[in-house]
Amino acid sequence: MFAIRVEDLLQGDLIVEGRLIDASNATLYGTVTLSTDQQISVVYKPIAGEKPLWDFPNGSLAGREVCAYELSAAVGFDLVPVTVFRDGPFGPGAVQEWIDVPEECDVISLAQEIREDIRRMALFDAIINNTDRKFGHILFDVSGKLYGCDHGVAFHEEDKLRTVLWQFAGEQLNSVEAGILRKIEAWLSSESSNVLKTHLSGEEVSALIFRVKRLQNEGFPYPSQDWPAIPWPPV
Repeated sequence: MFAIRVEDLLQGDLIVEGRLIDASNATLYGTVTLSTDQQISVVYKPIAGEKPLWDFPNGSLAGREVCAYELSAAVGFDLVPVTVFRDGPFGPGAVQEWIDVPEECDVISLAQEIREDIRRMALFDAIINNTDRKFGHILFDVSGKLYGCDHGVAFHEEDKLRTVLWQFAGEQLNSVEAGILRKIEAWLSSESSNVLKTHLSGEEVSALIFRVKRLQNEGFPYPSQDWPAIPWPPV
């Protein structure tokens, strides 16, 4: 399998083949065709299929998916499958590389372990203020590599972290994690982070910067006493 690039998902022909019926918003399965012998399986989430939420601006979820990918890729988290914002058969939306997960994979057991990749995902979620890290949004591919999906309800300016990954709460960051936060600060001051300004409000970008500084000082957060700590359903 060739390494998928942003340009591939932007330039290929997007064809919808079906719908994932368990998703709360329109989530479509399809392919991006690059040539007669080169196709990429993808998830396509058109803005037109987003249900209104009381706490997120209408039509903003697809852009947040892209912001999560860009941040993950920019500083070396490497947790979010390649994701772009582009037009498609049902209008503009997020298009993300599809990750095949083996049927025998016990995601719930793996996600509750104390392991480096899960810890990295917990830190990523605290940074982006992910309000929907369910077990079903944690993916292990055939090689065992960890990915996360469904980041449409993230980056809110108010603290709304909801996750099933609380096993690191209260722990201080190690040197690698502290280095990642410094990379985020540098990235946010560069032009390559302008994608955030396209899809997020100024207040949300400022809140992101604040969360990075707070994590540097306080380490992994504890569950909030004012907000549900775990998304429902958790799977």
